[in-house]
Amino acid sequence: MKEHCFDDCAMMTDALDSQKMIAQQYNHYAGECSTQQKKNKLLDLLNEEHEMQFQVFQEMEKRGWYEPKDADAKQVSQACLQFRQKKKNL
Repeated sequence: MKEHCFDDCAMMTDALDSQKMIAQQYNHYAGECSTQQKKNKLLDLLNEEHEMQFQVFQEMEKRGWYEPKDADAKQVSQACLQFRQKKKNL
C-alpha cells in the first residue's frame, strides 16, 4: 500500500486552512451563545485560534510559501463602497 506524504509546505497550508476554518466556527458559535460566560469562553478560544493562525502564517511567509498581495486603491475603494452600502441597508 502506497503512503501519501505531504511536504512541509502542504502541511503548513493545511494547518493554516484548518485554523481559518476553526476560527470561523468559534466566531459563529460565539454569536449564538445564551450566556455571557459561554460567549467569553468562545471568544478566548477564538483569540487563541487567531494567534495560532498568525504564527503559521508568519512561518509560511518567512519561507516564501504564502505571499499575500496588497490590494490596489481601486479594490480598497470598491470594498469600502460595498460595506457602506450594506451598512446603509441595515
